[in-house]
Amino acid sequence: MIIAADDSVATFPPPPNSGAAKPAPNPQRNAYFGDMHVHTKLSFDATAFGTTATPADAYRYAQGEAIKHPGGFEVQLARPLDFYAVTDHAMFLGLINDAIDTNTEFSKYELSKPYHNMNDEVSGDLFDMNTRNNVFNNFTADVVANLLDGTFDTEVVNKVSKSAWQRTIEAANAAYQPGKFTTFVGYEFTPSTAAREALHRNVIFRGGERLPAMPFSRLNSLDPDGLWRWMDVLRDKGVDSLAIPHNSNGSNGMMFAFNDLAGNPVDQDYLKRRARNEPLVEITQAKGTSETHPFLSPNDEWADFEIFPFRTATRINSEPSGSYVRDAWHRGLALAEKGEGNPYKFGVIGSSDTHTAAASLEEDNYFGKIGSLDDSPEKRGSVPAKFLYGTLVKFGAPEMVEKVDGESYFDFSGYKYWGASGIAGVWAEENTREAIFAALQRKETFATSGTRISLRLFAGYDFADMRLNQPDLVKTAYQKGVPMGGDLSANDGRRPLFLAWATADPNTSKLQRIQIIKGWQDNGEHKEQIYDIACSDGLEPDPQTHRCPDNGARVNLDDCSISGDKGEGELKTFWRDPDFKLGQEAFYYLRALENPACRWSTWDALRSNVKPRSDLPATIQERAWSSPIWLVKAENGDRFLK
Repeated sequence: MIIAADDSVATFPPPPNSGAAKPAPNPQRNAYFGDMHVHTKLSFDATAFGTTATPADAYRYAQGEAIKHPGGFEVQLARPLDFYAVTDHAMFLGLINDAIDTNTEFSKYELSKPYHNMNDEVSGDLFDMNTRNNVFNNFTADVVANLLDGTFDTEVVNKVSKSAWQRTIEAANAAYQPGKFTTFVGYEFTPSTAAREALHRNVIFRGGERLPAMPFSRLNSLDPDGLWRWMDVLRDKGVDSLAIPHNSNGSNGMMFAFNDLAGNPVDQDYLKRRARNEPLVEITQAKGTSETHPFLSPNDEWADFEIFPFRTATRINSEPSGSYVRDAWHRGLALAEKGEGNPYKFGVIGSSDTHTAAASLEEDNYFGKIGSLDDSPEKRGSVPAKFLYGTLVKFGAPEMVEKVDGESYFDFSGYKYWGASGIAGVWAEENTREAIFAALQRKETFATSGTRISLRLFAGYDFADMRLNQPDLVKTAYQKGVPMGGDLSANDGRRPLFLAWATADPNTSKLQRIQIIKGWQDNGEHKEQIYDIACSDGLEPDPQTHRCPDNGARVNLDDCSISGDKGEGELKTFWRDPDFKLGQEAFYYLRALENPACRWSTWDALRSNVKPRSDLPATIQERAWSSPIWLVKAENGDRFLK
């Protein structure tokens, strides 16, 4: 069912705190950490999972307050975040809440009656879980069926969704505190193909006063190109936004395809629309990390990190090619080499995709992402199922129980593969919508798997006289080079020097190493090389293998204690590419790895006094990724260092 999009613009009052005093901006920019992918009860699926938290609750949580989880317990961040965006599903936004609330007009329709007061009590038992799975699977299809048979029309639905959209905007504007805590108005656009290949994006708006009267949803188009055209129309009316694709790992190769959704080769206009509207990609989140895959990067020992192998919300395997971000960067180089432009010059962020309003970002305090359906170790599949529950599920749905180490474990939609991830990092002059949105647009961004590692990456041709310890190092790097997300001319005739700098999260494991990942094309083939460029504990990379020696950091799986005397709080170095080739286009990005620590599934097992599953990683190396710097030829670039 496709209906016409609404591109009208509505005006909202200025945020109440917009005139408050704030700290002076820092021209060398500060690192800010946030989450740009958060669902509340206004998303039909979050409500189906038992979530009752509102957008206002989400912003309270981000600032450090405790809120109630659908499982009945309270959740709270160890440290507040700097920015947050509620991005509820645009399709039928808020409609399920009106179906539940018996005081609304929509609740009077026959469709709504099974949902009346469904979240007054969330027991979380197997019968409750079955009911909620049915809501998740059936609600949107039932609404569409009622629209098609004329039981109600789109105006009925739009009236409810417009009200929910207004509440979303009001909550973001009310919570915005320039200089202290930034909120963004946003939503999720959720198209997919008939083969269940997800093409989901979050749409983030720069301001909060002039916004679309209604968000663009999959009811308006199943093609992302339709979204980009709508964004262009709004931009011409003074409403700026950007779209951020996510869960490319579950797209079965469609997210970064060489053809459009109809299977036709993409043309210049298509490439420009995508590049203009999508400067970023979400490289990590709860449903897996989308940096790369062992199949695509067999020489990268760290490629097998939090891989979610299925198409989104299915048990169908997802094809790696065209589904991972590093592969997209390679494909962008291939398109540019053919003179077709590069739509895949993405910067990166991480975010959570929580469906409880509360991002679960800590391995030792993981509470899942989908409310009452994964609120316990048993449901997540990290500890054996109780005999009664395991027997019932095995009898009713045998595909949801698996035998490991002689024990029965639940396998509900691959929850065991999910992670306590991720975080968006930006470098901005101040903590305001204007400054952070500008950082997102210029791609001076980085992503982490849940910790607060900060990364800097610069490249230039005139860094030779710079010193790592000089007080104005960052200022000089900005003056003489380009930061992450930027382009550097490949026509200079010299070999560039990179400045790489990682600072550890003081509350998690120390840094083990930092790496530069390089990608390029060689006669049409993707090529890549991983270089360890700085090692912890006074160690040096091997000049032949480009690998750091083992620093001796270990994890005691009896109590999850770590080697506190190993690793560094900071790693910083200059680096030149030893395999540099003049005139060659390439991308370079920085990856920082912490010492190993227990994965959330191991913490679950430890606290339940059982052995960790042997088929899941017992430990994890938390990490961070920078946006790349691209070496581009003059005819292919957007901007260059002269």
